[in-house]
Amino acid sequence: MAKDTETPAEVCPVDPATRAAWLKSNPSRTAAFPGATKEASLASQGNSCDSSTIDQTLPPPPPKGLFSRFSTPSTPSEVPKSLGVDREISTIPRASPINQDAGAKPANSEKESGVSESGNWIYPSEKMFFEAMKRKGYSSNAKDMKTIVPIHNAVNERAWKEIKAWERPWGSEEKCGGPRLHSFLGLSTTMSPKARFNTLLGYAPPFDRHDWVVDRCGTRIEYVIDFYAGRDEGKGNGKLNFFLDVRPKLNTWEGWKMRGAKAFGLA
Repeated sequence: MAKDTETPAEVCPVDPATRAAWLKSNPSRTAAFPGATKEASLASQGNSCDSSTIDQTLPPPPPKGLFSRFSTPSTPSEVPKSLGVDREISTIPRASPINQDAGAKPANSEKESGVSESGNWIYPSEKMFFEAMKRKGYSSNAKDMKTIVPIHNAVNERAWKEIKAWERPWGSEEKCGGPRLHSFLGLSTTMSPKARFNTLLGYAPPFDRHDWVVDRCGTRIEYVIDFYAGRDEGKGNGKLNFFLDVRPKLNTWEGWKMRGAKAFGLA
């Protein structure tokens, strides 16, 4: 993946502190429901986050379970100087313009994250990631950023890959070069109706939810993404699994049409 030097930005589609805190206090004891995409992310020692190379091998896992040593509530400390400041350029094209006007709402609903020369969204650097966790009351070892940042990036790349699969039958590649991400919003405290229903059936709840707005040649399609943690199967292979449930929202006729077409094998 290409790299970009750090600019005053930090947030991109999966909230790190929310995920780490949830996983620490809620180890996965039940399965993600069968409709979730299996093995959505496996991250590695390298910093690659391309959707074609998501399945990667982690360094040896920490002894106390998923992300347990990455994020622990504590008093914020100084940011280590050893943290990297390079930022990975995602494969996700950006549709929304950057608005620097006072009071303007950023596309990620928190802080403006910028755009690369290629027009793609840019992921946070190790330093930015660490600072974001510190501000939310969590402390982490600087060395862990080399592992957790690629995981964050890979999860987002997988989510975009799933969205492109939904969009492929509707012809945007030929009409305007493909879909682009307009904006996104983290809703970790608001469970989607589908996720709520699945928890009533005994499945594990998602640890995070995001709503992404995708631009399809000028038409905006809203997607909901539920993020699930895979169960620790005790294989000791160092792999960290995430499961994603990506689908268009049912708040528009377009969303109903897309979901119906897929359900009946028409798209």
